[in-house]
Amino acid sequence: MVKHGKELLLVAQRCALQAGRAYAVYVFLLVFFLATNPAIAATLAGRVVALNDGDTVTVLDERNVQHKIRLAGIDAPEKRQDYGNKSRQYLAALVFEKHVLVEWDKHDRYGRILGKVVANGRDANLAMVLAGLAWHYKRYEKEQSVIDRKLYAEAELQARAVRRGLWQAPNAVPPWDFRRGSR
Repeated sequence: MVKHGKELLLVAQRCALQAGRAYAVYVFLLVFFLATNPAIAATLAGRVVALNDGDTVTVLDERNVQHKIRLAGIDAPEKRQDYGNKSRQYLAALVFEKHVLVEWDKHDRYGRILGKVVANGRDANLAMVLAGLAWHYKRYEKEQSVIDRKLYAEAELQARAVRRGLWQAPNAVPPWDFRRGSR
């Protein structure tokens, strides 16, 4: 636990140097919570080596083990859906071939790790919502921390308000509805 806490504190210090004061405070509080809360199962470190779509990546850890990661708290357009390719490309720009930390506590029904992907001190899941290239996945928002739930919800409202990304479309179809229609 001590090693884990020190690693997280170093990440927070790097973020403080790279980001604004408000974001640095957020990261510090998040790191403090993670370092002192035994309910968080794990932090996975590695390099993103593949992307399936706008909310699923593959991370290669230091032991050369691949882990499929489903970005928690968001749902991005499917590949065959409007903005599906743009969403995937944006996520690639954020994380592909970069060292990331994945904060996670469970697997989904497909065996993927559900987690928050942090690259260069930036929450990639939140960045996808802010860019208007993913929805805040409210069906699972109770699995998020209170802070993340609020940040993701506000990010979606902001993206909608300025018609960013998929919100330019007059009737953007959520991926969960698109999947239901294609079955």
